[in-house]
Amino acid sequence: MSENLLVTRIGYTYVPTANIEQSIDWYVRNLELRLVQSLEDRGSRIAVLHYPHLHAIALLLVETNAKQPLEINRNGAAFPIMAMNCPDIENTYNRLTQNGVDIVKPLTALGAGEARYFYFRDNEGNLLEGAWSIWDPEDAVKESFGTTRNHT
Repeated sequence: MSENLLVTRIGYTYVPTANIEQSIDWYVRNLELRLVQSLEDRGSRIAVLHYPHLHAIALLLVETNAKQPLEINRNGAAFPIMAMNCPDIENTYNRLTQNGVDIVKPLTALGAGEARYFYFRDNEGNLLEGAWSIWDPEDAVKESFGTTRNHT
């Protein structure tokens, strides 16, 4: 049956950066993603970063010649380009705040507390969202993430 499906999931997301080394460091240090590979592709570098979730898609940092941060204009207000699930959103929010990350919208609850989110910017100004909800899927963590943190 799967051979008849046109698409099955999002493969990865692209995030632009004018300084790929600084961006790799930022995502590893602040979000604890893992650098899997950095390579040359079509005249610039791409860095492949993994999340700990076993079935998560990869985040690809794409080097550009000019700084061009991404955000969506939603009814005249800035809206994130993607949301990252945070199993302990208070901890994530506090850690990013302590690390001096640019928090654009503070931790906010939706409904009767079924979901919580906050907006922040990466080192290049891309607008991102930290999110938690009661509907988030549970999955195993990749073995390579274990209990130790990778800060390389």
